[in-house]
Amino acid sequence: MPERITSRENGKIKYACKLAQSAAFRLEEKAFFAEGLKLCQELAKSCPIKVIYYTDKALQKCPQLQDFACEQYLVQDHVAEKLAGVQSHQGVFAVFEQPQISFYDLPHNGRFLALERVQDPGNVGALIRSAAAFGFDAVILSPGCADAFGPKVLRASMGAAGRMPVVTCPNLPDAVAQLRAWGVTCLAAALYHSKPLDQVESAYPNGVCVVIGSEGQGLSDQTIASCDAAVRIPITDCVESLNASVAGSVLLWHFRGAI
Repeated sequence: MPERITSRENGKIKYACKLAQSAAFRLEEKAFFAEGLKLCQELAKSCPIKVIYYTDKALQKCPQLQDFACEQYLVQDHVAEKLAGVQSHQGVFAVFEQPQISFYDLPHNGRFLALERVQDPGNVGALIRSAAAFGFDAVILSPGCADAFGPKVLRASMGAAGRMPVVTCPNLPDAVAQLRAWGVTCLAAALYHSKPLDQVESAYPNGVCVVIGSEGQGLSDQTIASCDAAVRIPITDCVESLNASVAGSVLLWHFRGAI
């Protein structure tokens, strides 16, 4: 039987909570924390699992939790509440190794999604999920984006952040310039001085990168200028703009067969 943890102050619990709360700690430890049976099972397909915590109730519902080849701990409900940060939880939590990939590990003629200052975890997670669904090769994040391995992003991505290469670059315009040097066509999503999507070619044999900014600020002028062109999604006058994850998903669908 796995070791039982009865104290909220246990070092293993504090470690997991810190991973959940701190992006800097996740980066330092090269690890991340996830909650929920389905999410943990999905992440385990692509990321090595280091530690799993579960309640007696969760184990009764899913005995195969004991099949994971990692450290295992049975936790009491009040300990699970601390791990979850709320009273309502699924009773399954895990620590995983964080994938390590650099910008220069990316294919030089792939399909990419680049995000600039998209702070909302739900939007970042949904866009990573859409990128995976439409066969893109990687997601590139600028500083100021929500951490791809934060709990809220992981939930919104439904585990796609584990199997989709995600890299953070220190300067997005420089990253775009490098992609263009590799022959990748980079297209900024922008309202002004842009072409309607239905007038934009969808096939790019040398690769394409869709570049999206936050809902509030959009893309910086420097990032737009670094791209080959700007595109927009035609919408009716009764709506000012689309949610970032919705707009991004439409663009990703349009360029899904770019190569």
